[in-house]
Amino acid sequence: MLNGYPPEYADCEAVHLTCSKNTRPLTAPDTIVLHYTAGSNGLASAYYLTRPDVAASAHLVIDRNGDIIQLVPFNVEAWHAGKSFHLGRVNLNHYSIGIELDNLGKLRREGEKFIAECGKEVQPSDVFVDEENGQPTYWHRYTDEQLKTVVLVCLLLMDRYPIRYLLRHSDITPRKIDPGPAFPREILELNR
Repeated sequence: MLNGYPPEYADCEAVHLTCSKNTRPLTAPDTIVLHYTAGSNGLASAYYLTRPDVAASAHLVIDRNGDIIQLVPFNVEAWHAGKSFHLGRVNLNHYSIGIELDNLGKLRREGEKFIAECGKEVQPSDVFVDEENGQPTYWHRYTDEQLKTVVLVCLLLMDRYPIRYLLRHSDITPRKIDPGPAFPREILELNR
């Protein structure tokens, strides 16, 4: 429970895992970078990111039911941004908090089925169709609970740290497409 915050923050608690591979200090992060996991579920993705043989990590994973799993403390650098750049800065791991959202990402259509890269089938009601470029692409829809939690977490982080930028992974590197067009753009306006 978050004492001293309005009631809407009261349910914002986290399960903590240990990700001992991250040791570099992170001081005064000014950026939040949003990702999707593309894994089978939030807890499996969180455990995967804590493995010492995996060269990736994040500060948080937000599950589809809105639960928060913290992997790396906010005062320690996580390995979520990779080769990245924004406004003249490179390696945004040095400046940012990484939030992974439990989401299967881009889907392929096979007849009436929608299949994730990991092989998991997604129900049509959980599919977001993007037709921005004239050709439909299919994406795993984010849940309302998940989006509510990501907004609350971002607001809390903005209250605690000098956050100036709320970015998608795709905003900081051309090699990534997450969190994808199913992620509501209006959430990115929280910092403006």
